[in-house]
Amino acid sequence: MKLTKQTVAALRLPPGKTDHFEWDDELPGYGLRLRLGSGGKLLRSFNVQYRRGGATRRLLLGTADVLSAEQARTAARKALAEIQLGRDPSADRRERRDKDRLTLRSLIGEYLADKQREVRPRTFVGLRRYLLGPYFKPLHNMPVDIVGRRDVAGRLLAIKRERGPIVAARSRAALATFFVWCLQAGVIEHNPIIGTPKPDDGKPRERVLSDSELAAIWRACRDDDYGRIIRLCILLGSRRQEIGGLRWSELDLESARWRLAAERSKTGKAHELPLMPMARAIVESVPRMASRDQLFGTRSHNGFTAWDREKQALDERCGVRDFTVHDVRRSFSTRLHDLGVAPHVVEEILAHRAHRAGSAGVYNRSSYQREVRAALALWESHLAALLGGGERKVVSFPQQSA
Repeated sequence: MKLTKQTVAALRLPPGKTDHFEWDDELPGYGLRLRLGSGGKLLRSFNVQYRRGGATRRLLLGTADVLSAEQARTAARKALAEIQLGRDPSADRRERRDKDRLTLRSLIGEYLADKQREVRPRTFVGLRRYLLGPYFKPLHNMPVDIVGRRDVAGRLLAIKRERGPIVAARSRAALATFFVWCLQAGVIEHNPIIGTPKPDDGKPRERVLSDSELAAIWRACRDDDYGRIIRLCILLGSRRQEIGGLRWSELDLESARWRLAAERSKTGKAHELPLMPMARAIVESVPRMASRDQLFGTRSHNGFTAWDREKQALDERCGVRDFTVHDVRRSFSTRLHDLGVAPHVVEEILAHRAHRAGSAGVYNRSSYQREVRAALALWESHLAALLGGGERKVVSFPQQSA
């Protein structure tokens, strides 16, 4: 029998059978499967049968409702030719099904689980935000090995247009590390990031606030969470997230000290600072809630989160233009140097580690507590003079060699 349009339409199940194959005499291995479906419906599907590794295998070409007999014959010839050349189309199809389950989203989940143990908490938060956020969401359901350079380039252009070049650059960097991990794991053979446009991530900011601008920002701060956070950033030079996530368990008000937990520090190391009178007064003014450890924020157990909304309101009140909260930290460092504080003392306050590079970090374990306290006292005195409109009081601050 040759499987044609007419013979396929006329074929029926032999009496007493619910599953039966009719093989084409002209093309060995090519056949039609007849099965009894639900409700007594007769189901017809074209198949190729062959042997590989001592076992009989079948490859489904399609149903007779979709493929004509001639279309199925053409597909069967192609499949049988591949089999004679050593290919195994059935195994290839199973492999493709397995690969289709490895979507970009599912692999990102495995990647993040692996990296969470290796990278700093802040770095992990960034990776999670850029990889699982809206930036590459249109690609999440694609099999990871099918994601191509064109797909990635298209998303990077969209991110740049919608969110700016800096976000696009950081998104690209996060995706690049993910695809390198996939390449090393053998999940993909080619990295689709290679050759995609690299957005300009912008020059480092150089904005340093003047004394009058710092005073204007201070005065514009309200007696609320955000106002207290900004004033503490001005007083201590700390990062906004460190102050925004401040916990009562990190504070020793009796000795007026703040010990930033290692898991919250950008460097991954605990950092301790004395709280001078102005900073201590701000901390003590915060209402304490028995149900949570965080000083700031309302619902989140990660501390303060309403950064954008409150920053816009502060900009309108203070009148200082084109500044970020991180500019306060840079200004703190610059002004301390201007006041004669030794660079290594300023770096110690900022929890930077450059001054401990090499053998200095091995042999010098000093935390410069006396110098740090004197520097922060000098800074509070300077701010008090600015805010009071008078002359700055001179605080004894012996010069230390770097």
